[in-house]
Amino acid sequence: MTPNAEAQHRTGIVLVVAAAVAWSTAPFFTRLLHFDSWTILFWRGLFGGAAISVILVLTQGLAGLRDFTGMGKSGWLVASLSMLGMITFIPALQLTSVSNVAIIIATGPFVAAAIAWIWLRETPRLRTLLAMLVALCGVVIIVGGAGGNSDIIGIALACFMTLVISAMTVVVRRHKGTPMVAAAALSNLLGSVVSLPFAHGIAGVTTTELVTLAMFGFFQVGLGLSLFVLGSRFLPSGQATLIGTLETPLMPFWVWLAFQEIPSSRVLIGGVLVMGAVVADLLGEVRAQKRTS
Repeated sequence: MTPNAEAQHRTGIVLVVAAAVAWSTAPFFTRLLHFDSWTILFWRGLFGGAAISVILVLTQGLAGLRDFTGMGKSGWLVASLSMLGMITFIPALQLTSVSNVAIIIATGPFVAAAIAWIWLRETPRLRTLLAMLVALCGVVIIVGGAGGNSDIIGIALACFMTLVISAMTVVVRRHKGTPMVAAAALSNLLGSVVSLPFAHGIAGVTTTELVTLAMFGFFQVGLGLSLFVLGSRFLPSGQATLIGTLETPLMPFWVWLAFQEIPSSRVLIGGVLVMGAVVADLLGEVRAQKRTS
């Protein structure tokens, strides 16, 4: 690897780590805002969609805006699936523990592999199948510790979110020309439109709370996506995905630090199984990419 390539590789790692940190703040902002989920989704989607649109123009000029009109059916499908994931993510965080949501989301690569297996006939490696089995055991342990209707509904929403985001990942793989940044902006704006009729706290938002909501949209959504897109250009896809898994342990960490929300022993055991499976599978993918190159 040349010195220039090494510098780009280090830059990519820093950018993707920063993206994972930005993404991981979603539970912190959700706990900070005492509104119904629809109100949070409306403002977060509005600010997030605006931030991504501005970044799109800054990086690609006015030509970037043409991505909105040239997305086609695949782009709208990606945006719709992303929107569904977004409107289930916030209520899931409000109804169950952050640790539960984070660990269930971490199973996304395996859910995507299962969907690709069924839809695209992509046969997963034996390593991935074994990792999927271990991760499933971890989720069963977490779900087995659910207590009360609120907890069960929150876990169900987190599972649904993981399903639709995994389906979105497979659609992107199937239609590689889909303009992802524009689709992400559209999904946030669609989320705001869908949330508007159900949001009861829009008029009651104070200036301070509006600033917090703007930070939620700009920092967690806009900046997180931009850093990942920029950083992943300098890294193999497997390594970028592996670094992105830092989001999972960081999500409950910020909430523990700010609100003293401590995961249960069942969540910790299940989390170790899920994260161990994810990291082991991704490390195997990184090694396979190195051997190929």
